Amino acid sequence: MPSPTHRAQRRTDALSRERIVEAAVELLDTAGESGLTFRVLTERLATGAGAIYWHVANKGELLAAATDAVVAAALEPGESQGSPRDEIRAVALGLFDAIDAHPWLATQLSAQFSRSPWGSVTPRIFERIGREVGALDVPRESWFTATSALVHYILGAAAQNAANAAGARELDPRVDRAGFLDAAAKAWEELDPDEYPFTRAVAAQMRVHDDREQFLGGVDLVLAGITTR
Repeated sequence: MPSPTHRAQRRTDALSRERIVEAAVELLDTAGESGLTFRVLTERLATGAGAIYWHVANKGELLAAATDAVVAAALEPGESQGSPRDEIRAVALGLFDAIDAHPWLATQLSAQFSRSPWGSVTPRIFERIGREVGALDVPRESWFTATSALVHYILGAAAQNAANAAGARELDPRVDRAGFLDAAAKAWEELDPDEYPFTRAVAAQMRVHDDREQFLGGVDLVLAGITTR
């Protein structure tokens, strides 16, 4: 008959770090950061807290691991896009879609960049984009600035898009994206023409814009500035 120590070791082996992180991502997607607790996690994994702590020291480490797992999947190289510019656009869209699919990700990315840039997430993103920046013949002394500009635009614009979607749902779950944009455009069109001539002029464009196309248009603008310089 196996000893208690042997049984505990088998349970620990079965409950891998990858499985814990996968369950954490699922909880974050459905319940947000506040819903990710070790108590709920132990219930979902049908295990004890000790088995989880064997792999993950605390919630902060678990959030970092979940963030890294989602980012790694988003940055996983796919079929070659050809030119460095096309590769950057593909990477940007991968991050855009990941942030859109995981509402908690934008906040965690911001925290990772500001609090622990030496962790795995920041170098992973910088490396993936920076290699392509170097391939664009950007001078070596400008690599950090150029890559930073791209990364900040990509993450910031993607985060704002996710926030817009979340905000629209909170205002009225029955209103779809088209209805929300139409209401916003009408409000812009009714602004004072002397104080807001530009905002009124672009209201119709805002009403019909495509989020992904607009996002990629911004990436192209940053790239145009980088390559021109």
